[in-house]
Amino acid sequence: MLKALQQLEASRRTLEGTDRFLDALALLVDPVALFYLWRPQTRDPTDEMVLETALNGRADGLVTHNSRDFTAAAKFKLGVWPPAEFLRRLRAEK
Repeated sequence: MLKALQQLEASRRTLEGTDRFLDALALLVDPVALFYLWRPQTRDPTDEMVLETALNGRADGLVTHNSRDFTAAAKFKLGVWPPAEFLRRLRAEK
C-alpha cells in the first residue's frame, strides 16, 4: 500500500524514496511467521494479515489511519494508534 500512486501523491513521496525507505526498514525488522488462527476479525479482509502479523509478532500496537477496521485488536489487548498518537507516545518515552 505504501507504493500505491494515490498514497505517493498524498504523502508527496517518490517511488524511489519509498523503495530506499523500505530497503532500510527490511534491515531492521524480524520476520514474523503467520498463523491463520483468528480469521475473520476485521471488517476488511485485506487487513486480516496486518492484524495477524502484529499478533504473531507480539507487537505493542498498530499504527494506522484506518483504526475503525481494527476494532478487533482490542480483544487481543493490542493498541491501535493513528500516526500522530504513535509519535506522541514515542516522544513521551524519551
